[in-house]
Parts: sequence; C-alpha cells; structure tokens
Amino acid sequence: MTRHTDLTFHPLTLQDTPAWSALIHALAAADGTGETYEPDDLAEELVSAGVDASADTWGVRDGRTLVAYGQVHVSTALTAEGLARAHLGGGVHPRWRGRGIATALFERMEARALEIAGRRHPGAAVQLSASGGVDGADARTFLAGRGYAPARWFTDMTRPLPGPPLRPAVGPAGGRAEPYEDTMAEELRLAHNDAFSTHWGSTARSPEAWADMVGARSARTDLWRVVREPGGRILAYCSVSQWREGALYVDRVGTRQEARGRGLARAVLLGTVAAAAADGAWTTMELTVDAANPTRADALYRSVGFVPVRTQAAFARTVPPGA
Repeated sequence: MTRHTDLTFHPLTLQDTPAWSALIHALAAADGTGETYEPDDLAEELVSAGVDASADTWGVRDGRTLVAYGQVHVSTALTAEGLARAHLGGGVHPRWRGRGIATALFERMEARALEIAGRRHPGAAVQLSASGGVDGADARTFLAGRGYAPARWFTDMTRPLPGPPLRPAVGPAGGRAEPYEDTMAEELRLAHNDAFSTHWGSTARSPEAWADMVGARSARTDLWRVVREPGGRILAYCSVSQWREGALYVDRVGTRQEARGRGLARAVLLGTVAAAAADGAWTTMELTVDAANPTRADALYRSVGFVPVRTQAAFARTVPPGA
C-alpha cells in the first residue's frame, strides 16, 4: 500500500498521453537517461499488438497531477534460453518518491506479467526485467530490494551529423546498401528474427508487432538501408527512428547469422549515415549497444564515429514455473 491517501491508480488512456509525456520528460531530466517520448508515440503504445491498455498500464495521480506510471509488456515468443520475457517499465516523479508508489506499481506489474506469461507460455520460467538506469539511480536500489540483479549493461553512443566523411557503404564481399521499400517488410522481419535470435533478451517478432514498428510515427523508413542477395533475400539491415527534433536513433543493425564476417553491418550502417547526412535535417545520430554484444557491435560503432555518453543497466530476476 502507498503512504499517501490521495493517490489514485487507473489505466492509462489516450487522454493521459500529454501528461504522461511530460512526466517522462521530467524523469529523463532527473535521472539522466535522455529517454523521452512525445504524446503521439505513447498513444501508439496503448494500441500496439499484444497490449491491453486497460490491464497492462497504470497511471498514478495525486489529485489531478500524474505523478507516476507503469506498463507491462510480455513477449509472444520465448527467448533463446526458453524464458518468457516480461519488461516492466515506469517511473515515479522525484517529488513523489519515498512514499511507496513504486512498490505499489511493481506489485501490480509483476502480478500482471506473471498472469500473461502463464497464459502465453505455460510451463516456462519468466524473466522479469526493468531498467536500472545510470549509476547511482534510485531505481537500482529499489530493484535490488525486490530481488532483481544487474543482468546487462548498455552503452548509449552518439555521433554528429554530417560529421567527418566516411568511406562508401560497400562491404568487402560486394554487399551494397540500398534503400528499404515497403514491399520488403516481411522479408526484413524474417532477417531481424534470425539476426537477433542469439541476443540477450531478444524474442522473435510477430507479424503484428513488426507492423506496429514499421508503421510507427517515429520510424524513418526513408533512411533505412538493407543488403540483399541476388534473389532478394535480406542479409543485413539498419533501421532508425526519430524521437527528438534533429536527432536520429539507430534502432537496430542486424545481420543474418550465415552472413556475418562480410562487412554487411558496416555497409548498412554507413548507408544510413550517408543518407541522413545528405538529407541535411539531422544534427546527431544516437544508438544503444549491449556492452556484452556477441558480435562486438561496439567496435563497429566506434569505427564510424560514435562515442559513448552514458551506461545504463538492465536488471532482471527469474521466476520459476508455477512460483
């Protein structure tokens, strides 16, 4: 229970998105994460595939002020380790911390996550995950107190645009980056699922979830680049989104397992960087990389001008089947 009798909990709705966005901006500034979302982006989250906003989201108000939020997303497929993955997101405005709000939210989110996971993946252990933010963040102490532990560290990186000139986007094995087209959506989904099948926390994307991602307001598909084999099958890709004015965010750079070691990831990344630089509308490009990425992606990003700006931790705990 919270220690503030005026607090009310309710599902988030489209009417909440302006206040929700303002809260996220306040959290980003206070906690140093740099992660912000606009109302239209949050509206898309409420209607995304696999989400029941009436049961999977919470807003917490003190009177008429939105002071905290929470949301649950449970994967529709298992991880490579056979786990049902549930991400618990949210935050409490700094002025309202220390009143038991986060505890009340996590009690609700964890219960809901286990309910969904039990229905979607009966008999599977459940990996509950949440962001621990940067070093010294309040979230880390809170999560540790609930039995979560650091599972992975992620480095946020940035480079200026246009930045220094780079070599043409051609891989050593002849892979040339070309623009993504809408007709490639399903082939790209299959390439993505193969490329990330061994990455920590990744699960296969369903056609519905992939359609949400490709069709999102933030997606800048005009700057996406792919490398295809002669038959049209996609071997590598780079996708980017826009969350802030003048800034591009690299969502993913992926290469099919069988095509690795041929410079194709570099080809698609440089293709997107070159397209963004030529566009002239962008001042920075940002990305986040798993510090323990098995493909050493951080070395690739450094080689094309990205520099680290902060490190954040992912916390997790595993709940055995039937617990």
